[in-house]
Amino acid sequence: MKSLWIKLIFILILLGVAIWIDLPNGFNNVGIKKQPKIIKGLDLVGGVHIAYEADMKDVVVENRDAAMSSLVNVIDKRINSLGVAEPIIQSRKYGDKYGIIVELPGVKDINQAIKMIGKTALLEFKEMTEKGEWQKTNLTGRDLQKADVSSNQQTGEPVVSLKFNNEGAKKFGEITKKNLQKPLAIFLDNEMISAPTVQAEISTGEAIIEGQFSIEDAKNLSIQLNAGALPVPIKIAEQRNVGATLGNDSIQKSLLAGAIGLFLVIIFMIFLYRLPGLIASLALAFYGILIFAIFKISSITPWGITLTLAGLAGFILSVGMAVDANILIFERAKEEYREGKNIFDSYLIGFDRAWSSIRDSNSSSIITGLILFWFGTGSIRGFALVLIIGVIISMFTAITVSRTLLLLITKSRLIKYKFLFALNRKKVNK
Repeated sequence: MKSLWIKLIFILILLGVAIWIDLPNGFNNVGIKKQPKIIKGLDLVGGVHIAYEADMKDVVVENRDAAMSSLVNVIDKRINSLGVAEPIIQSRKYGDKYGIIVELPGVKDINQAIKMIGKTALLEFKEMTEKGEWQKTNLTGRDLQKADVSSNQQTGEPVVSLKFNNEGAKKFGEITKKNLQKPLAIFLDNEMISAPTVQAEISTGEAIIEGQFSIEDAKNLSIQLNAGALPVPIKIAEQRNVGATLGNDSIQKSLLAGAIGLFLVIIFMIFLYRLPGLIASLALAFYGILIFAIFKISSITPWGITLTLAGLAGFILSVGMAVDANILIFERAKEEYREGKNIFDSYLIGFDRAWSSIRDSNSSSIITGLILFWFGTGSIRGFALVLIIGVIISMFTAITVSRTLLLLITKSRLIKYKFLFALNRKKVNK
């Protein structure tokens, strides 16, 4: 009995913390800079959707999958530099064509997104021929280790400092040695941005790009250079802004569907199981409070959960799954009571003997969700993630919350009102 009261205290503390997290201003006085919030996906909050086609004509067939993987990584780095929360970046293949889908929730300026994602940012160093023409060297942006924004110590103007990798430093040293007192031009996307005269051999692998930059221009250039050159050219096949009106409408309909489903489940449980059904409904409310607290607190971690329309569907589905464990337990308890056991022992044994069925059924749901999350993309992953979390939390509420409350009640005087438990002594047919 003592252990049940300890569990009840733990449940109440957990409930209080979850409610505090769910409150709009719960974290205002704890000194956390990043306030927890529900991260909404593109279909709920609006944003930018861009579809790109990749030009694979110069890539051999056996290297195309690797090129696409590299392309996704480069675009991901560029978007992360923009500070976009939870972008969706996925490759696609249709026939012999390759493409990339990019969705940026909350981004309103589609032109800025296109500029930062699709810009090739191919950095090249070119030397002057005897005929006065620029010719390529073997040094490119692929040899670049890092680019930073700094300032010219003499003029104070923003510059972009470059640091090459070991191979790049070697190439740069050979090029500067070869072109002493000659101009060495720096081209970005075939546009010359600087052509300084080489004053000495530079073997340290460090240099700067000067040009009348603003701070913003220098920052954007460093972002593009750090991201590297796109492994294959891409062009826009489709672009659109997703308005918030569609998202709000979807949210309202989803919430309405969830509210109706929750109401019907509660009515069904109370009508069929009476007091245990009410307890299961309270556990279901606890389930909802706890799962939204998890969604919210995840936003201040590197593993923030993005709630999409498909995710809401997964949550609504998990509401029904959250009570199926209780149904197994209550039906098992009925059988034990009909065999002559008292109410407390009936529910105690009912929880214990129903556990194997609950464990197996929920484990299969979790495995299915993991497969969908691993192999799925976009909204499928969102649905799978919410479903997995919902199943895990539903197991906790059924095995811990419902069990604790029900066993405490069956130790009270309420057991003399057996109709509250929807129990009778009718024997089970064997």
